[in-house]
Parts: sequence; structure tokens; C-alpha cells
Amino acid sequence: MMAQKTYAWINARGTVGQVITTDADLSTLYAPDFVAACVDVTAVTPQPADHWTATKSAAGVWSFAAPVAATVSLAQQATAAQSWISQQASLATAMGETFTADMKAYVLAIAAIANGTDTTSTALPAQPTDVMTASTATTTT
Repeated sequence: MMAQKTYAWINARGTVGQVITTDADLSTLYAPDFVAACVDVTAVTPQPADHWTATKSAAGVWSFAAPVAATVSLAQQATAAQSWISQQASLATAMGETFTADMKAYVLAIAAIANGTDTTSTALPAQPTDVMTASTATTTT
């Protein structure tokens, strides 16, 4: 029995598609083409994981890098926040209510960030907790 080893299967996109830890000979477990695309990463620190980028240097040495998280711009965050605002506007209309002053200020701030008018903000304002004011209509019984 062999000592336990860890292998990274490198897919056609040049990323780690699977990590395998075994004490068996890979050629007894998998097809030859699959085994040929596996790299022994037992001694690699940190250990690569699925979706990591795998690069082989001209000298034949493999290096691995964790995926970089996509960054979402402040304008994109503001555009997403406008969906919540639309939901609140629909609810307010359905209930015969209006937005509070805090909500109106929030709507304006989000719109300015989304459309690029506000170029100085570095974060979205907090959503107001008090969104709607009750209508002044009275009901009769």
C-alpha cells in the first residue's frame, strides 16, 4: 500500500476540476487520459481546491492560484438596491401609503449612485427601517 497522496485533476480550461486524495495508484482507479491530466499536489501549500487556476511553467513546475472573486461596483450595488425600492413602492401604492422622509432620501441617494451623478460615495447608505407613512384617509364603520 502506498502512502496517501493528493492529486489535482487539471481540466481543459486550466483549472483544478477535482482534488483526489488516495493511497492507491491512480492508474488503477482512473482511465489513462484522466491520470495524465492529474498533478501530484501532496506537498503543495496551500493545497489547491476545485476551480483554482493551474499554470505549468516552462521548467515544468506547477503553480496554483485561488479564484478571484468578482468585484461588484458601487453603481451595480445601487442598481440592485433599486429592486428593493421598487418592491417598497409597489407595497406603498397598494396600501395607500407614502414613503417617509428617510426613504425618500434613500431613494434619491441610491439613484444618484446608480446613474453616476454621485461620484464621491464609497458605500451604499443603510436601508431605512421606517419606509412608509400611514395614509391620512379614514375609514368609516
